[in-house]
Amino acid sequence: MDENHARVLIENERDAVRRQLADSAEAGREDRQAENQTGDSGDAAEALTARGVDDAVTANLRRRLAALNRADQRLEDGTYGRSVRSGQAIPDERLAADPAAELTIEEARQEQAGR
Repeated sequence: MDENHARVLIENERDAVRRQLADSAEAGREDRQAENQTGDSGDAAEALTARGVDDAVTANLRRRLAALNRADQRLEDGTYGRSVRSGQAIPDERLAADPAAELTIEEARQEQAGR
């Protein structure tokens, strides 16, 4: 994949994740404020569930941002587009769909199957 195109893909994805993180943080603040308001005290589980979902979404987005930062570093190092495990080429189509891809499709499937 062309280096400039890869940079654009990574940066666009990073911008989208940052926006989602900001939205998630706002949703978390709103849920925590709602928790502190008086209301139906019999449904405290709803607030706890909302907080748990917010925290999980935020954690996933932070992991995604870290993966994009690693992809950017691989681009700088000249190893972008190669599996971090085997060094095999990752197809451009996969990188276009997921600019942070670290494994070939086969390796990713093996990893999923091993979990």
